[in-house]
Amino acid sequence: MSYFSIRQMPQDWPSISPREQKQTRTLLIFGELFQRGYGNGLIEAAESRGFQIIRSTVGRREKAGELRALTSEELSTHTQPLINIPLEAGFDLWTGDGMPALVEDLKEIRLNDWESAKLDFGRIEKKRAGAQEDFRSRVKKYVQKLEELTAQSKHLVIAHLMAGGVPRAKIIMPLMNRVFKGTGERHIPSKQFWDSDLGRLCAISFREVTAETFRILLEETSHLRTEFKRKSGTVSYTAYGYHGTEVYFGGKFQWQSYAPYLQGWAKKDLEQISRNFFHQGVSCAVYNCPEILTNSSSIFQGVEIPLYPLLFAGEKNFSSSKLYQKLKSDCLDLLKPEISVEQVQLICDTFLQNSDNQKAFDFEKWPSHSQQAQMEKLLDTSDQLIGLHQNEKHLMTNLLSEIVFKACGEIMLCDSQKPQEPVAWINHDIISKISF
Repeated sequence: MSYFSIRQMPQDWPSISPREQKQTRTLLIFGELFQRGYGNGLIEAAESRGFQIIRSTVGRREKAGELRALTSEELSTHTQPLINIPLEAGFDLWTGDGMPALVEDLKEIRLNDWESAKLDFGRIEKKRAGAQEDFRSRVKKYVQKLEELTAQSKHLVIAHLMAGGVPRAKIIMPLMNRVFKGTGERHIPSKQFWDSDLGRLCAISFREVTAETFRILLEETSHLRTEFKRKSGTVSYTAYGYHGTEVYFGGKFQWQSYAPYLQGWAKKDLEQISRNFFHQGVSCAVYNCPEILTNSSSIFQGVEIPLYPLLFAGEKNFSSSKLYQKLKSDCLDLLKPEISVEQVQLICDTFLQNSDNQKAFDFEKWPSHSQQAQMEKLLDTSDQLIGLHQNEKHLMTNLLSEIVFKACGEIMLCDSQKPQEPVAWINHDIISKISF
């Protein structure tokens, strides 16, 4: 198993005066920032170092489907500066060719007929290509605004936050819920879904939103890199990946992954794009971060299980740390009085060392499709762990998620000065080391 992991905190940005910081250092958020996501940690790290932060929006959809920029009223609720050019990507709702949106083709597909449904991939390709060109034209206008806002800056870090791409058709989410949460007769094997025409559509859509947006960003800012180099400045790029992560179980840090992570193929494309540009001399990196609970991860019940071992890693290596003891106390306050950390650890270790899961923990074969027994064990373990809490809406994984995204933000921002590799893993060892 060969991959590059960041094991030590990268060198911090050099100290300069607050006035110089605001004038010379900028973090651009390419994509919209939502609550409880990885991007918040990167912004916190940049703000603590005096960076100017430039935000973005994916725009909003009118009832008729048209994509638009934010209104004045909507802008008033966002921190400025913000480049108000919609960055929504994907082709499922695009009608720029004068033809109905692709999601219209899916309206008549019934839940019982999903596997036999046939799609017109010639039409899908035309929609994909047209929507991508439309996205590129918006990025060109976006970069013009960015040039104005960074005229005085010498160091620009561009954070790619684009991900997802689930086609917005009513048939898709019920099917994905049965893939990720279905048990018994309601379970749909992930490979069965992935090999269907609807699965093929999802694969194309995931790649377009998650990976191709990064390629277009890198291409359309090439002249910006030239301009910054001319004034002895730097431009670097960060992107959020997921490709499993090392967590503490069985007495050591070991790589594991959530399965089935259907977006994994798009994340691998994202990694390859980073490698291609990195080897051309562009400072860019995809950082594969540990699992956290976000507003968009609720469909993946069980993805939160590898969060708990962060607490066990702290208990093993940093038990005397005041920061760790505070976290442990806060976590115990959320659990039922009779529950101990050791009981939580036993459940997690049993799950992570289960033979069905070990089959999914094959790095060379990632991403893996799921098996029904493995998925049902995943969901059952998630339910068990949630059931240890006093209130299912107040989970210790929320506290652990905050630690992860804050630490990832610190690591990514510092490494972005000169990325060590085009693809890097941030595991629980370095997270616990800098957090406790």
